Amino acid sequence: LKPLASWVKDFAARMEFMSTWLTEGEPVAFWLPGFFFPQGFMTAALQNHARKTGTPIDRLTFSFDVLGDKHGLGDVKALPSEGVYVHGLYLESATWDAAAGHLSYARPGEMTSHLPVVHFRPAVDYTPPPSHYACPLYKTAVRAGVLSTTGQSTNF
Repeated sequence: LKPLASWVKDFAARMEFMSTWLTEGEPVAFWLPGFFFPQGFMTAALQNHARKTGTPIDRLTFSFDVLGDKHGLGDVKALPSEGVYVHGLYLESATWDAAAGHLSYARPGEMTSHLPVVHFRPAVDYTPPPSHYACPLYKTAVRAGVLSTTGQSTNF
């Protein structure tokens, strides 16, 4: 469990994110850690693409592009033509090398680092190239969870 002070801070940030979305419209990039059930958000993004293109949703998965070298939203000014931009992700024991365009070893003494904005791009029957690392994504720092109705861990 999180300490109360950091939980309240995250709760306030989550309410600000949702409030801004409600009052100002769809954000350019979504703060993925702000969702209680991010799997639902990602499924909704695939559903929107499936409806837009007439593609069966069971053939869609995400391909990913890491944008820029900043952990903020600096260069992201408009909604993508397909998929969603996501921010607020961290890497543990690694860092993003923007110049090389891939993961690198963590800097000495740095346990976590920000991942720049990621473009979740729907793709039909997508299979990542063997050279791409299938990096797990956890909702919390605790790498454990119970199985949900989908058969997936609730923390993965």
